Amino acid sequence: MTLAIAPAAARDDAEARILGAALRDDRAHRRLAWLTDRIGPRLSGSENLTRAIVWAEEQMRGDGLERVRTEPVAVPHWERGREIGEIVSPTRHPLALLTLGGSVATAENGVQASVVVADDLEHLARLGESVRGKIVLFDKEILRNGGPDGSRGYGSAAALRTRGASEAARLGAVASLVRSLGTADYRLPHTGAMRYEDGVPRIPSAAIAAEDAELIRRLTTAGQDVQVSLTLTPITHPDAESANVVGELRGRERPEEIVVLACHLDSWDVGTGAIDDGVGCVAVMEALRILRELELRPRRTIRAVLFTNEENGLAGAEDYARRHADELASHVAAIEMDSGAGAPLGFGITAGEGAEVALREMAAPLRALGAGEIRKGGGGADISTLAPAGVPQIGLWQDTTTYFDYHHTHADTLDKVDAGALARSVAALALIGYRLAEAETTLPRIPSKAEGAGN
Repeated sequence: MTLAIAPAAARDDAEARILGAALRDDRAHRRLAWLTDRIGPRLSGSENLTRAIVWAEEQMRGDGLERVRTEPVAVPHWERGREIGEIVSPTRHPLALLTLGGSVATAENGVQASVVVADDLEHLARLGESVRGKIVLFDKEILRNGGPDGSRGYGSAAALRTRGASEAARLGAVASLVRSLGTADYRLPHTGAMRYEDGVPRIPSAAIAAEDAELIRRLTTAGQDVQVSLTLTPITHPDAESANVVGELRGRERPEEIVVLACHLDSWDVGTGAIDDGVGCVAVMEALRILRELELRPRRTIRAVLFTNEENGLAGAEDYARRHADELASHVAAIEMDSGAGAPLGFGITAGEGAEVALREMAAPLRALGAGEIRKGGGGADISTLAPAGVPQIGLWQDTTTYFDYHHTHADTLDKVDAGALARSVAALALIGYRLAEAETTLPRIPSKAEGAGN
């Protein structure tokens, strides 16, 4: 399928102006510096996230966007507290650790027990009764870009972090640890969300640095009884008020039809949320600012949505899908940037037949920037709530070689962001957002399950 688009001369002039404006301006990087250095980490429910929401709304209004607003959402509010861990036998060794988001606390005087090591959930199940009364350590290494066959990436170990505590508790464990889902050996622990299963005891859970996980494995493999002491004091408060931040560039002919540009404004409470997902938010904001400044008003509306609570709940995304349920049939595409600060390579797309071909034609001007490749399969956590309504899902595809070196750590800071790569991401979002909103026809929607049942 090829989308009908504007005459070539007018189209080429608009594209050249968009790319030129995005690439000659470092405003995205300057905005990111303010967000990260002046506001800082923005965990769901925190005062800093509230400050970031106010800041983002003010910025969008200052950029001249239309229908700028906040849409209130109740979000989880969890605070980290103190976190101390140590191997106490057969040697004493402090652990570099971070409590996992959502974890319960240990008893006031902590917990101390022998450690049993599991490679994965299947290995844990085979350990059976030997887990009772122990601390379970899930020790699975992940590799940059998943390794040669792609099977050792972040996704392959995520369930150990999210489900590991409940699976260990089911067998009688008193606490769980997980080797950090990171790809660099800097003795740098990575936090992240975990969740408890109903009806299963809730035990404290933390991530430890890769080097400490390997030390524990070496000692247990040598036949040593490894005793670990943990003191974790997180607190789960009642849900807090937060908001998604929304701003628009209204369409000139079909304003009811919407292209969403998405990111998430919240971050973990370690680092300053530069690569996850400050870069995405400033890129989305800048994409719309540039189009507004260039007076390039497309046929359809382009809507920026800075979601709240992606990291530990998706409450913002779920609320958006409910709040806008009646207009999702008129959402013609949703694009998300949430893969770090690496150079843009292109886009991944999940949509109906012919969508890849159409998007490849749209992205042709980005090839000179190294950002014009199109691959099947794409989207993002926040826009995934729009998929059941058939909204085509598009994710900015970036170089993630070093993303999981710093993801969810104290090292997620502005110095990891290259201003030139960020400018190219702004260019990619602005151009594709504009072309989707300007095209005479729309991308084929994701088929419903009923439609695909006979295939």
